[in-house]
Amino acid sequence: MDVAFNEENEDPVTKTHDPFATRSSAGLRLLARHPEVYGPSDDSFVLVDALLAEKAHLRELHPRLCVEVGCGSGYVITSLALMLGNGKENIKYIASDISEAALKATAITLKAHGLCAELYKVDLISGLEKRLAGAVDVLIFNPPCVPTLDEEVGTSAWAGGNKGRVVIDRMLKTVDSILSKKGRFYLVTVTANNPGEICQIMRRKGFSSRIVIQRHSEEESLHVLKFWREKLDHSSGSDKSLLYSRCASALHVSLSHRLSRLVSFK
Repeated sequence: MDVAFNEENEDPVTKTHDPFATRSSAGLRLLARHPEVYGPSDDSFVLVDALLAEKAHLRELHPRLCVEVGCGSGYVITSLALMLGNGKENIKYIASDISEAALKATAITLKAHGLCAELYKVDLISGLEKRLAGAVDVLIFNPPCVPTLDEEVGTSAWAGGNKGRVVIDRMLKTVDSILSKKGRFYLVTVTANNPGEICQIMRRKGFSSRIVIQRHSEEESLHVLKFWREKLDHSSGSDKSLLYSRCASALHVSLSHRLSRLVSFK
C-alpha cells in the first residue's frame, strides 16, 4: 500500500529541534516525534555511525535504490540520504513501516531536509517483492530484536520474540531475492540474537559478512552486521568461511567482555 503524506497529515506529529544535532553522524536539523513512534536511540545511532564508516564505500558503489525496512522516525533513512549526496544524486529511496504514524514522522523528517522517498505501509516488504526484486543496492534494517514472548511480537517496536529473532529471521528469507548483485545489507543485532548464527545462515545463502561496528552499553552489546554476495570462484571451504570465522571471533570477544564485567561484580 503506497502511502502519500502532505501537510494535512502532520497534525498528530510535533516538530522539535534535534537534541543530537551536534553529533557528527547525521547532522539532522529537525526530527518529527510522535508518542507512538520509536525515536532515535542507541541502536539508531550505532546504525548511522556504521553507515558513516561505510560512507566512502557506499558512494563508490553508486547505488540507485536504497531501502530501509522499519523506518520509524526517519532518522536513519534521512541520514543515509544526506551522506550520499543530500538528494543531489540520482538515487531513489524507499522506506517501509507497519505503523502509519511512523510513516508520517518519516515524511516530515525527510521534508525538513529537502528530501523525499517512497513510503509504504506494509509488514517488512510484503507486496513489494516484485518491485524490489534484484534491485536494492543498499538495504538497512534496525529490527525489533529484544527477546520477548513470541505473542508480544508486533505489540511494540522492540519486541523480537524468541531470542529476539522472530522478525529478523523473516527478513533474512527475503534478502537474497531483493538485493542487487552489488548490494549491501546492514542489520542491527544484540548479543541475544546470536549474530554469529545469523552470519552462518547468510553464508549458506552465499553472503559474506563482517561486523562494521560493535558497541557496548550497560544494558546490551550492539552489533551492526554487513552482508554482501560472495564472488563466485573456486575458493576452498576454509577460505569461504574466513569472514564468518572473524565475525564469530569478534562476537566471542564481545561475550567474553560482558562475562568479565559480570565476574567483577561478584
